[in-house]
Amino acid sequence: MTACYQNPGPDLAEVEALAGVTLLEFGTPWCGYCRAAQAPIAAALSGHAGARHLQVEDGSGRPLGRAFRVKLWPTLIVLRDGIEVARLVRPQASASIAAALSQASLTG
Repeated sequence: MTACYQNPGPDLAEVEALAGVTLLEFGTPWCGYCRAAQAPIAAALSGHAGARHLQVEDGSGRPLGRAFRVKLWPTLIVLRDGIEVARLVRPQASASIAAALSQASLTG
């Protein structure tokens, strides 16, 4: 899985309007933690075919990252119908990501 971070990403209103389960990933293509997280993210998403994955490049002054209070990369926000249901910061294992996606799938 390659990191293809959107720059700029969607605005907050667009994210809040998303239907279903979304994994919103904040990071940068040059971040070592972000690169290391790509395999666990891909493995977790493989078991959740209906989940949307949005990678958003974050940085100083980026409004979407600030709206979600992102401090470290990668930060994964799991949304259900635009509402945050789980958050993982610098995840290392696909199991924790998959569990958050499952939690979002059960919500609603």
